[in-house]
Amino acid sequence: MLNVAGIVEDSVVDGPGLRVVIFGQGCPHRCQGCHNPDTWEAGAGTVMSEEQICGIVKSNPLCRGVTFSGGEPFAQAEGFAKIAQQLKDDGYEVASYSGYTFEQLMNGTKEQQKLLQAIDILIDGPFVPAQKSLSLNFRGSRNQQILNVRESLKRRQAVAETSSRWMGEY
Repeated sequence: MLNVAGIVEDSVVDGPGLRVVIFGQGCPHRCQGCHNPDTWEAGAGTVMSEEQICGIVKSNPLCRGVTFSGGEPFAQAEGFAKIAQQLKDDGYEVASYSGYTFEQLMNGTKEQQKLLQAIDILIDGPFVPAQKSLSLNFRGSRNQQILNVRESLKRRQAVAETSSRWMGEY
């Protein structure tokens, strides 16, 4: 079960292509300048099962990408990991935003590590107002990175995603 702030079924701003975005409810970071402060309180969302969420994603025949946002998806890592694995098994690309860095997640809880292993792309790091930039693709501040998770896990260090899809070159 997940505590969800909302689901957007046709986003074009949270990753390349048409994506379903699942907003987790609850965030320990509470970044100054956050664009989703209504997702901070853990108990304010709607409880949904992993099966319900996957059903919503699969009901959109045009979508092949899913993005986890928040709140902080890694604060509910166990449930998001189940969703990520199911969707990947069904051929979806799975990305996640996180206020944690890749290094923090590598050393995080077993559940956080499991979620990290289940996603394709990680946009990591907290939003930092002093590093805000409107020219970045899929990020709000320059400290945030778009990472290729498979390569990052293999090398045990953050590896930037370089595909033209994620770099904004269509």
